Amino acid sequence: MSRFLPLFPLNIVVFPGEKLNLHIFEPRYRQLIMECLTYDTTFGIPVYLENGIGEYGTEIKILSLEKKYLGGEMDIKTKGLGIFKIKEFQKQVPGRLYSGGEIEDVKLVHDDEPLQRIQIIELLRQLYTALGIQSLMIKLKDNFQSYEVAHHLGFTTQQEYALLQCVKESDRLEIILEHLTRIVPVVLETERLKERVKLNGHFKNLVPPNF
Repeated sequence: MSRFLPLFPLNIVVFPGEKLNLHIFEPRYRQLIMECLTYDTTFGIPVYLENGIGEYGTEIKILSLEKKYLGGEMDIKTKGLGIFKIKEFQKQVPGRLYSGGEIEDVKLVHDDEPLQRIQIIELLRQLYTALGIQSLMIKLKDNFQSYEVAHHLGFTTQQEYALLQCVKESDRLEIILEHLTRIVPVVLETERLKERVKLNGHFKNLVPPNF
């Protein structure tokens, strides 16, 4: 069943459960946010790509209005809810400044794939260690969800958008696993190359071969 949702297109992917801070400055989106605050309603962030607005996006709930400036600008804290697909897009809602559209909620399948997660955790450990960002591993639990790591994989916006369109958790984990399997060896080799480059020009205490 479709329903109407005010839309705020952005060149980012917001995943369910993700918390996002936004600075609102355009008049059309100030109007949208004020209506959501007044009536305690949600809005959607569809992904804006190079070729236009994508069909898929994430419903957003406003958690708090952190600051309102004299000029009408606002700082808000939000959280991603579910994923939707746009059935009919309106560039400008009648009588409003902002966009909107008829959307359908996307039902997600929460299937469990423990082996995929084990492999992903090991690859992430190697990747983050090589990059010196091991702190990202601290909060990662064995039963993590794909959305929890999606922004920390080096994905492009297009790759994150492809992940957003996947209904099954196992499919999202497989995309992540394939990506890490491909890039981790490259990163590790790059780090080894950097170490070899650093050695050039240094005095070396080399032991000649015994022959």
